[in-house]
Amino acid sequence: MKNNFKFIDLFCGLGGFRIALEKQNCNCVFSSDIDKAVAQVYENNFGDYPSGDITKIDSKDIPDFDILCGGFPCQSFSIAGKRLGFEDSRGTMFFEVARILKEKKPKAFILENVKGITNHDGGKTLKTILDILDDLDYTYVNKVINAKDVGIPQNRERWYCVGIRKDLNIKLNPDMIFPTEQTNFFSYDDIIDVNNIYKEYKISDICENNIQKHIDKVKEKKSKYTLAYEIRPSRCQFKTDGISPCLTAKMGTGGNNVPVVVELNRKLTEKECLKLMGYPENYKIGKGSQAYKQIGNSVVVPVLEQISKSLVNILKNETIQ
Repeated sequence: MKNNFKFIDLFCGLGGFRIALEKQNCNCVFSSDIDKAVAQVYENNFGDYPSGDITKIDSKDIPDFDILCGGFPCQSFSIAGKRLGFEDSRGTMFFEVARILKEKKPKAFILENVKGITNHDGGKTLKTILDILDDLDYTYVNKVINAKDVGIPQNRERWYCVGIRKDLNIKLNPDMIFPTEQTNFFSYDDIIDVNNIYKEYKISDICENNIQKHIDKVKEKKSKYTLAYEIRPSRCQFKTDGISPCLTAKMGTGGNNVPVVVELNRKLTEKECLKLMGYPENYKIGKGSQAYKQIGNSVVVPVLEQISKSLVNILKNETIQ
């Protein structure tokens, strides 16, 4: 049964926030994404086609809600991009979050972004964001969490920020919200499908040769399989500890940007990548460059599940009092 908490799913992508919040019995009343391809995947999984460009949506057309969720576009803060921050139109999407918080005044919010947001422009970008949240009368906590530290075998550091409206008089501290480090995690060995040949994922002879040029770098193996990434004639990186490299949107640009399972001579499949993001087995996604890009842009579901569970429990206690 749904509880009384309603949430909106901004920049919704594949819907990782939605999966996390719905596990807490919350009800999604609005979603938005400008990317039509990812919006179709979202509809295929949730039955709702997201509204489009949030900059063109009036707040009065958004139903009332309790929790705002948003992994606002991160390219302008990422070390993989040019790091233009607020000078980049994608960086200004935080101001859309602020606009909706100001006009709708929900009880709480959960935000996610790349780690690079914390030191962009010498820390000025993050200070601006946090100052705005404070001015909007929200108390907040924020932290960089690596997925590998909370049970997901991917080296993926992301910034999370959780806020609650000040008039609710709830004193927040990070331990109330954020998951603690875990020592028991499954390995990427556990998600690699060896029951199918996957001929369409076989790497090219050129890619294989580039890997073999550098394979002697592998000195010690803790896992059954070796993942190769950043595969170039001049260099190649390897993972042998059961923790995958960070999956990025560059996987959708073709070439050798999808990690390769060396022993199987093939790339990770879309389904395997989804599992490295914590998506459920029954999640439906397409194949090819669009799917890889969508996965790389997505959020780690189990991290958000733990955060949203903590937040919902706090809000429940507030409503009971």
